[in-house]
Amino acid sequence: MRNIAMFRSLAVRNYRVYAIGQLLSNPGTWMQRIAQDWLVLQLSGGSGIALGVTTALQFLPLLFLSLWGGALVDRLNKRRLLILTQSAMGVLAVGLGVLATAGAAQVWHVYLFATALGLVTVLDNPARQSFVPEMVDRELLTNAIALNSASFQLGRVTGPAVAGLLVGLIGSGPVFFINGASFLFTIGALMMIRTDELNRTEPVARAKGQVRQGLRYVAGRRDLVLMLVLAACTQFFGANVQNQIALMVNNVFETGAEAYGVAAAAMAVGALAGALLAARRERPRIRYVLAGTLIFGVSQVVAGMVPAYVAFVLVLVPMGMAFMTYVTTLNATFQLTVEPTMRGRVMSMYLLVFMGVAPLGAPVVGYLADAFGPRTSLVLGGLATLLVVAVLAGPLLRARGVDVRNVLDRRRGTSPAVKETEEAA
Repeated sequence: MRNIAMFRSLAVRNYRVYAIGQLLSNPGTWMQRIAQDWLVLQLSGGSGIALGVTTALQFLPLLFLSLWGGALVDRLNKRRLLILTQSAMGVLAVGLGVLATAGAAQVWHVYLFATALGLVTVLDNPARQSFVPEMVDRELLTNAIALNSASFQLGRVTGPAVAGLLVGLIGSGPVFFINGASFLFTIGALMMIRTDELNRTEPVARAKGQVRQGLRYVAGRRDLVLMLVLAACTQFFGANVQNQIALMVNNVFETGAEAYGVAAAAMAVGALAGALLAARRERPRIRYVLAGTLIFGVSQVVAGMVPAYVAFVLVLVPMGMAFMTYVTTLNATFQLTVEPTMRGRVMSMYLLVFMGVAPLGAPVVGYLADAFGPRTSLVLGGLATLLVVAVLAGPLLRARGVDVRNVLDRRRGTSPAVKETEEAA
C-alpha cells in the first residue's frame, strides 16, 4: 500500500500525461548540461573560472528578473506560457548543436546561449512550479512535487551516463540536438492537457505594485524569510556542486567524459532515492529540510577528502539523497502554505534565491578551485553549509510553528487543507 501511495498523484489524468512528458524530456536536459560543461572545459583548456562564468550567465537573469517573471506568471495562462518557453529552449539547444557540430563553437558562444537560456527560465521555472497545483488537489500536491523531482532525477541518472558516452564517441554537438528534440515530449503533453479539468487560479489583473505586494507578503512571514536565508546560504556553494564534480573528475582524478557522466549519475541516483522517499511522506516537515542540509554539508566535506575516484563516486550518492530531501521538502512547504494568488510571485522569490544565488557562488567556487584545488573548494563549501545549519536551525524551528499558526488563523474555515498545512509545521 505504501508503494501505491508513493505514486498516487498519477491517478489524475492531466498530471499523468504531464509527468510522462517530463519523464521522456528530462534526460535530454541533463545530457545538455554534461555536454555543455565538457564543451566549455575543452574550449577553455580546463578552466574552472570559465565553467563558473557559464553557470553564472545562465542564472544571472533569474537574479535580476525573477520577481517580474513571477508577477507575469500570475497574470498569464500557465499551460500556454509553458508551451512557449519549452519551444524556445528547444530552439536554443539546436542552435548550440549547430555551432558545436560545425566545429565553430567558441567559449563566448556558449556564454551567449547560456544567457539566453537563463532569460527563458525566468518565466519557465515559476510557471512550472505554479502549474502543478492546477493539475492536482492540495492533498496530492506534496506527492506530485516529489514525483516531479523523482522524474527530474531519473533524467539526471540516465542523461549524464548517456551523454558522457556520446560526448566521448561523437562529440557534444549531437547531444545538443537530442536535447532539442526531447522538448517535443513536454510540448506534446501540455497540448494534451484537458483544460476543463484544471484547478485554475483566476489570473491576477495587471496592476501597479504587484512585485512590491509579493515582497510585502513574504516579509510578513518570518518562517518564509528564514527558509529563504537558509536556501541562499546553502545554494551559494551547493548549487555549484556539479561544477565541482567536473573539476574533481577532470583535474584531480584525470579521467574522461565517461567518468564525469558516471559521477554525475551517482549523485542523481541518490537524489532519485531522496525524491521517492519524499513521495511516501504525507506532508513536508521542516526537520527534513534541516536534516537534508546537514547531511549534504557533511557529504561535501567527505567528497573533498576521499583519495580515489571510486570512493568519490560512492560519496555522491548520499550527497544527492540529502540534497533532494532538502529541495523537495522546501519546495512543498512553500507551495502548501502560500495564498494561491501569490503563488507565482512567491515561487519566483523562492527560485530567485534557490537558483539565482548560483551566479554569485559560481565564480567564487571556480576561483577557489583554481587557486587552492577542487578538494579545498568542496571542503570549504561543506563547512559553510554546516555553519549555516547550526546558526539557523533554532530560529527556524521556533518561527515555523508560530507563523504557520498565524496564517492558518487568518484562513481558518476557507482552506480545505487546514489540517494538512498545520501539520507541515
